[in-house]
Amino acid sequence: MPEQSIHTIELSNGLTLLVEQMPHVQSAAFSLLTPAGTIYENRGENGMAAVALDMMTRGAGERNSRQLSAALDFLGVQGNDNVGWNFLSFSGATLAENLLDALPIYADLVQRPLLPEDQFPAVMNGAAQALLSIEDEPQRKVFVELRKRCYDDPWGRSTDGSLEELEKLNYPSVVEYIKKTVRPNGSLIGVAGNVDAEEIRAQVEKHFGDWKVGEEPVIERQACSGGVHHIPHESSQTHIGISYESIPYSSPDYLTAWTAVSILSGGSSSRLFTEVREKRGLCYSVYATLNSLLTEGRVLAYAGTTTERAQETLDVMLAEIRKLGEGIDDSELKRCKARAKSSLIMQQESTGARAGSIARDWFHLKRVKTLDEIHDEVEAITVDRILEYLNQHPLKNVTVLTIGAQPLEVNIEN
Repeated sequence: MPEQSIHTIELSNGLTLLVEQMPHVQSAAFSLLTPAGTIYENRGENGMAAVALDMMTRGAGERNSRQLSAALDFLGVQGNDNVGWNFLSFSGATLAENLLDALPIYADLVQRPLLPEDQFPAVMNGAAQALLSIEDEPQRKVFVELRKRCYDDPWGRSTDGSLEELEKLNYPSVVEYIKKTVRPNGSLIGVAGNVDAEEIRAQVEKHFGDWKVGEEPVIERQACSGGVHHIPHESSQTHIGISYESIPYSSPDYLTAWTAVSILSGGSSSRLFTEVREKRGLCYSVYATLNSLLTEGRVLAYAGTTTERAQETLDVMLAEIRKLGEGIDDSELKRCKARAKSSLIMQQESTGARAGSIARDWFHLKRVKTLDEIHDEVEAITVDRILEYLNQHPLKNVTVLTIGAQPLEVNIEN
């Protein structure tokens, strides 16, 4: 891997700037994360963060919504905004020489949003339509409902919100939420590309340095239900969601856990795809992914199938998850390592991927992993190491959620 130059700068107001210089590219990207995500909503107001994000992007500083979009278009910024559980995120990529001019615009977004009251009804209607669309996408709905039951509140909340709680929101409460939660302390800015770290530092200090520190909110935890759940839905299809305990991104064994899940569900050669779909033809879609919070992780798995074959699909999925610890072929490990190395190579060329990755690393690890470090960790993984990990982390704390005409039998001990 090419030598990496990563700079970490912490401002006095608590904002952390991370800059990776990539002189071999012509672009630059940034990822601005501010700790105002779904976990900071008041209980009973799920959807507040999503509405807040939409309101914030409708004009900032001296620019209204149209002028804001025009300014970013003029700089060629390909932007994306997202609601997460921990953060509201603003990211974008552009030509390297335009990044310094883009940063002040985003400084306005988080510090001086206009929050036009006359656009609040449109924002609320958009949020409601987004929630209604989930009802037409059972695969999304499975994961929304599964998270509610396998993660403690507020980490199990939907980032889109809920229709029932959305109705409780009003314009003053949204404005208050933004003032209370959007703050520099805990915020991260990841920048990657053909940039000068000192120039980025000077620009960020100039436009974000006077951002006033906000109060750290207290998060109240409420235990999840876990167990087996069914949501009746008249359909010829059944959607299955499975969740079980794993480890967080901060664990030294995370890449080992990722490899185990990749063997289970990493492309058309994976076990779930081969055993559930290819050999038995039980479903049209099946996969699993490793999901991480700051201090805990879980594997989330999904299958979509017909009502008649749903029970067999669930049984085979659980059997394959259990069998993973009984033995792994060298060829399976080699495929996973090849996929991981391909991802690392692509990250060398993607400023957007690196900007997001260095910010994520800092949030989870309080440091940034280099690509060489990750490469060496991947190389060190062996079949014996994976089997030892699986022996130490057997299938436990299982949550199952199904949507369809009939509930299924789940034979497993937690």
